[in-house]
Amino acid sequence: MILGLYVAQFAQPANLEEIWNLPVEPFRIAGNVYYVGAKDLTSYLITTPKGHILIDSGMPETVPQIKKNIATLGFRLADVKIILNSHAHYDHVGGIAELRRLSGAAFYASKNDAGLLTRGGLDDPNYLDRFPFKPARPDKLLTDGQKVKLGGTTLTANITAGHTPGCTTWTTTIKENGKSLNAIFVCSVSSPGYDLVTNKKYPTIEADYRTSFAWLKKQRVDIFLGSHGFTFDLETKSAVIRKNRFPNPFIDPKRFETYVTESEKSFLEKLKTQKAEKK
Repeated sequence: MILGLYVAQFAQPANLEEIWNLPVEPFRIAGNVYYVGAKDLTSYLITTPKGHILIDSGMPETVPQIKKNIATLGFRLADVKIILNSHAHYDHVGGIAELRRLSGAAFYASKNDAGLLTRGGLDDPNYLDRFPFKPARPDKLLTDGQKVKLGGTTLTANITAGHTPGCTTWTTTIKENGKSLNAIFVCSVSSPGYDLVTNKKYPTIEADYRTSFAWLKKQRVDIFLGSHGFTFDLETKSAVIRKNRFPNPFIDPKRFETYVTESEKSFLEKLKTQKAEKK
């Protein structure tokens, strides 16, 4: 199962980081959306005539790859005007401070993750101080439903809390071969090692997950992307698209439906077990 793989990997962060961060060749996903991340730590470049938007940074060690990948595609890091974030964990925000310095871009992030971002991951409601990163104070705070616009492209910040209090799933419309496609960049709905029942630092965690699953199940998705590549089968799909094979493998609504269903099932089973243990 998708979530089982995540949990197994997260239990061994030292070995896992090397695997997550292996370099891959960048490529165009669809329309003006490009993949510029590592093997599993995703980063997306969304290009526009007025400058570009970057979603997520990976770890500090991922930054040189992102910089190289952007250049390989024929774009400039200096033209990145806005950096967005999925959530305030070291493997998705650890390189943002350096990318801001290199590009001069503004950093937008959810209001509910602002404290964790500013503290550099310290006092995390689930990991405490285990996974620190260089603090990244947002230039602009976003709330649920807020839109980020640049050069004719609009992305919507959808707060799908649980994994972090401000976990942000981005949505946009991509134009591909004359068609409009609904694209989603899922934050995360996994809960590896989380206390879902007696979490004093995050007392609304159960309710937040339930709200997020309810929202995700209502979405009509054509292109499914996320903060970790394995959740949407990045490796297999990227190999296909690099060979210019059609139809586009990233147009995969079924994979999205499976991901949400399996994720919710895993969450509910864990919640049930934890509640039984607390009795």
